[in-house]
Amino acid sequence: MKRFSLTGTITPALLIITGALLVVLYGILFVLTLQFNYSNRQVGLESALHIAEAGVNYYRWHLAHDPDDFTDGTGQPGPYEHEFTDPQGKALGKYSLEIVEPNLGSSVVTIKSTGWTYQYPKIKRTVSVQYGIPSFARYSFLTNASTWYGAGITINGLIHSNNGIRMDGTNTSLITSAQDTYMCGSETGCGPGYPPPNNTPQQKPGVWGSGGDQGLWQFPVTQVDFDAISVDLTNIRDSALTDGLHLDSSGKRGYHVIFSNDGSFTVKRVDSTSAIRGFSTSGSGLGAEGVGGCRNLDQVITSETTLGTYNVLDNPIVFVEDNLWLEGTVRGRITVTAATFPIQSSQVDVWIPNSITYTAYDGSDVLGIISQDNIFFTRDIPNNFQVDAVLMAQKGKIIRHRYTNDQCRTNIGINPLIGSIKNSLTINGALINYYKSYWNHTYGSTLISGFTTRTVNYDTNLLYAPPPYFPTSGEYEFISWREEK
Repeated sequence: MKRFSLTGTITPALLIITGALLVVLYGILFVLTLQFNYSNRQVGLESALHIAEAGVNYYRWHLAHDPDDFTDGTGQPGPYEHEFTDPQGKALGKYSLEIVEPNLGSSVVTIKSTGWTYQYPKIKRTVSVQYGIPSFARYSFLTNASTWYGAGITINGLIHSNNGIRMDGTNTSLITSAQDTYMCGSETGCGPGYPPPNNTPQQKPGVWGSGGDQGLWQFPVTQVDFDAISVDLTNIRDSALTDGLHLDSSGKRGYHVIFSNDGSFTVKRVDSTSAIRGFSTSGSGLGAEGVGGCRNLDQVITSETTLGTYNVLDNPIVFVEDNLWLEGTVRGRITVTAATFPIQSSQVDVWIPNSITYTAYDGSDVLGIISQDNIFFTRDIPNNFQVDAVLMAQKGKIIRHRYTNDQCRTNIGINPLIGSIKNSLTINGALINYYKSYWNHTYGSTLISGFTTRTVNYDTNLLYAPPPYFPTSGEYEFISWREEK
């Protein structure tokens, strides 16, 4: 009988089972290693992001102490590396900063920060953050004086006064006053000649009236410093001397600047003018405007001499040391200033005899008009009058005089002069003035000079992208954050 030996037959099975176990074990170890590396990578990614943001915070702090330094205190081009430590002083990694300084005339600075850890130096993350100093152009209306917004006016944008505000019109944004209460006088409808209970001067809240969304009224708030603007006028003149166009006194009546839709503007010397009788309220201005009343206004250009044509792109800032007339269609970004020195003892005005419009409303076109004193709309403006600009009257007001008859009388009832009443006023931009601005004049409840409808639309592009070299106020504020891939 044959015998079969079973010795060693279990060995292949053991080898197979052992091999399978090893494969499974190594698979588990491989997955665990991948998971561990992934977790560490995630930690490295998060840590790199925190370090990058720490770099942004550092330079935000740096700008708060030195707002005009964009070289990290070195005076040299970047990037600028700094070590990042934990609260116990242990070095964890580094961040590298690239600072993009504001464009000409802007206040927006871009901080690009790249962070990484020493443990995972190849894992880096980069963030790009923008900060900007708000400009005075962030308001639809900004004034140092008590102001009355009458029925029929619609304002789409912020309103602020360092004094009182009476709002009888419509507002779609915040209205703020620096006063908790103020003494309401004739400038805001309190005193003799007004119906009870406002027929005598009386104390009123900082913001009051029959119109608006009263949930958007806030008072008191911090005052805006108008006196600081005079310092900026010096800087604007110096910028015009180096980066734009500077015009000394004309020796005649002033200058006439006419914008064209091809991105150019023509400058003419105003050789002679003729006068129209007009009325302004007393006590709100300097010189003759402060005296007020009926007087001759030299606003009509009768002869002028062309001096030259210039490009907006090459001359983003124009400084005129004389009276100025402005009109036309603006293409590009430009600021035009009329002022003479010394600021406190001289006076010039800006006249707008025709509409001023943009070719586009996406922020690519913007005009800043700065007058040392007043900005006036002439009598013979178009029936539908439009001004696309930021208007600033640093020591004065923005008005259209009352045009009734040769003696400026108000007792002509419902028979105003032809041309004194216009259909509409539309301002797309902002108005900044020291004294009260106004355009409408009534006799009782009858409009005798001014506009049937008035609309002021705030240009949302102006907050951090104002006209070139336009005065700013405050500190750097956050604008945007994004991660670069």
